[in-house]
Amino acid sequence: MQPKYISSRQNVLVKQLYRLSQTPSSHQQLEQIWLEGEHLCHAYQNKMGVAKAVVYSQSGYEQQQLAYLGASAQEVYVLSDMLFEQISGLKSAAGIGYLVEPETMKSEVAPYAPTVVLDRLQDPGNIGTILRSAAAFGFKQIIALKGTCGLWAPKVLRAGMGAHFSLQLHEQCSLEQLQHLLKLPLLGTSSHAEKSLQQLQLPWPCAWVVGHEGQGISAELLQHCNQIVRIDQPGGEESFNAAVAASICMYESSKQKQ
Repeated sequence: MQPKYISSRQNVLVKQLYRLSQTPSSHQQLEQIWLEGEHLCHAYQNKMGVAKAVVYSQSGYEQQQLAYLGASAQEVYVLSDMLFEQISGLKSAAGIGYLVEPETMKSEVAPYAPTVVLDRLQDPGNIGTILRSAAAFGFKQIIALKGTCGLWAPKVLRAGMGAHFSLQLHEQCSLEQLQHLLKLPLLGTSSHAEKSLQQLQLPWPCAWVVGHEGQGISAELLQHCNQIVRIDQPGGEESFNAAVAASICMYESSKQKQ
């Protein structure tokens, strides 16, 4: 495929890539995702195949080790190094990116798939870590309630390290939609719960609810949880980081189902 060379900041594609790399919510309007860097592109290729559109910097296009990521792409674009740096969301531009339209953005909620429900989480690092743990421990679906940081936001993508492509992702869901669409027992955590995680026989499949970093699970959502558990902390700390707590819970579910 012969590449198309772009050197103008006014180019439509360049403007689109800049929005996707700099604005966390732009993917919702454009229904496209910008994956920058060899690691994310390689992860996408392994799970989904080569992206339709591959964008290189001039120096990235000349690097032999990146050629495999665009070998069978239908569209190949080459930006000048200066232009690529301007649209890059990284401190040091990576030289390659995929422009993709994930089918998971349009998929329906799977009512019986092992799920993690995110209730107003704000930290991209926490969300990315939760996605990685979900993929590792056999959870197939993430449902983000309204008020949660965008799952496809650039910082979440980088923190997820490719886990996005192993999961069904749903954003901007309401509590009413959750109750209507998801047919699994909801499990939540609270430091005040009577029984600890390790004392209970956990259902499988299930949906773990992870609450806001500071406020926890909302009172309304807690009322809909079938079980509330605490995570014992023999060292005496007050609470876990949200991503750590979620990972512990998913690990325990995974261990018990075996």
